[in-house]
Amino acid sequence: MTAVKESSTQNANKIFAELLCPVTYVMNKIGGHWKPIILYQLINGPKRYSELRRAIPTVTEKMLIQHLKQLEADNLVTRKAEPVVPPFVTYSLSRSGEELTPVMTAMVEWAIKDNSRIAENM
Repeated sequence: MTAVKESSTQNANKIFAELLCPVTYVMNKIGGHWKPIILYQLINGPKRYSELRRAIPTVTEKMLIQHLKQLEADNLVTRKAEPVVPPFVTYSLSRSGEELTPVMTAMVEWAIKDNSRIAENM
């Protein structure tokens, strides 16, 4: 990823937009294709990287690693590494991540309802 200068106009506009619009703030934290899926997989408890990889078979290793790092940097996911050989790393929702559980659940409920409406119209 290309680093954005903190003094850039683009970065200032992004920060300003986040302050003015809560939806922009949320989308900057959990937006994209993989982040919500990763968060949803962690709702039921901590998972190792390999468990996440199996639970989301269509994500590439690069994308999973990248998004886990971003979620960790945004304090939505915590990474716990045990000092053993081989390394034992688990990912879990942080307190902020856990607060997104009702949002994720609402998204799932909406998807189920919307899917059934589409199926009825076929």
